[in-house]
Amino acid sequence: MSERAAVRLSVLVLAAVLSGCSLTPTLEKPVAPVAASYPGQAAAATATGQLPGWETFVTDARLREVIQLALQNNRDLRIATLNIEQVRAQYQIRRADQWPTVNAVVSGNRQPTTSGGMSSVYTAGLAMASWEIDFFGRLGSLKEAALAQFLASEEAQRTAQTSLVAAVSSTWLSLQTDEALLALTQRTQATREDSLRLTKLRFDNGAASALDLRQAESLAAAARATLAQQQRARALDLNALTLLVGQELPLALLKGADPLAPFQAVPEGLPSELLTRRADIRQAEQQLVAANANIGAARAAFFPRISLTTSVGTVSNQLSGLFKDGSWGFSLAPQALLPVFDLGRNQSNLDIAKASRDIAVAQYEKAIQAAFREVADALAGRATLGEQLSALEQQAKADSERYRLAELRYRSGVASYLDALDAQRSLFATQQALAQARLAQQQNQVALYKALGGGY
Repeated sequence: MSERAAVRLSVLVLAAVLSGCSLTPTLEKPVAPVAASYPGQAAAATATGQLPGWETFVTDARLREVIQLALQNNRDLRIATLNIEQVRAQYQIRRADQWPTVNAVVSGNRQPTTSGGMSSVYTAGLAMASWEIDFFGRLGSLKEAALAQFLASEEAQRTAQTSLVAAVSSTWLSLQTDEALLALTQRTQATREDSLRLTKLRFDNGAASALDLRQAESLAAAARATLAQQQRARALDLNALTLLVGQELPLALLKGADPLAPFQAVPEGLPSELLTRRADIRQAEQQLVAANANIGAARAAFFPRISLTTSVGTVSNQLSGLFKDGSWGFSLAPQALLPVFDLGRNQSNLDIAKASRDIAVAQYEKAIQAAFREVADALAGRATLGEQLSALEQQAKADSERYRLAELRYRSGVASYLDALDAQRSLFATQQALAQARLAQQQNQVALYKALGGGY
């Protein structure tokens, strides 16, 4: 073999040693354990659908401003973002483990000799301590696992942002409904107080019975109790929204919202395979990749661990003799460490890694199933809440007309006051149910948008 061929062979061998081999098993992503389409939905051929970003999905300008404040100030989202930086640094550490660490070394040693004198040794140079040559891919597998954890942390941050947008939207809707119910209760209370005064006047003049008076008093008291309840609900929802946003909200952002169309409609006919774009499912997938890579690191522990310690510099028995000709030298100390007896420690670590991978598979499949159910629930809500809302609107219209006629009949002396009170009570209950149904429909839009991935 020629000298040039020998050099080339040496370079190839060194490159093979430095690159190492990987003992990480091939990862086969599990098939999604859900149906191809959602219950009651026609099957879609391809996954070409795409949700708009939250800025487009939210059409109310005030709500968009509230969400923007939450994205800037929410502490949970801030923690998720900082977790990315922490895991990124851990990945950088794992990547640095594959390369040697070179340190500058300066040392001096003086000790007595057997003849009663003193001996001195001074050194200065560069040293590389215990660099592990990743021949069996242990460090590479750990770096791959750290990278997957870093990518999982990014997906966790996206999940946190999607959840925050949905939580702010739902709480903001609840607050708007509280305002509407509060106004409705105040109007109802005023009506009942007027009715109570009129009934008391009629009772004092002998035109109404004691039963009519007690019924009017009961309805007025019920309205006051409902008003206190609505005021409490509004305060609680405002506190919840303030916590989500991370700062006190300007009152201008809480008034004057459009209750009819605060969101863009979510398209229909999206296939279930779009769920794999959800950030939490991609997070579970990266955690599966990390668990699989840890198996490679655990397998590599059964093989020799080759490390290299070397130094180059100058040595002299006098401090002034450093860096002079003839004082330069180097040392090279390779080491191969092969486990012989560890009482099953390496095997147990491998068993742990395999069990962790199986757990990650189950968690990945569960994340897909949970996401499928969230979408299916939201679609079921969309299919029925519209009909419920339409029926309640018709009922509210009928109850309003019924109350008008009952009040007219009572004032004309044709019907008893109980008929008017019963009609008023029924109208108030229907109007409350109608406001709650509108809230449920709008919150269902938010839930569907979140379940489909929130625009990511």
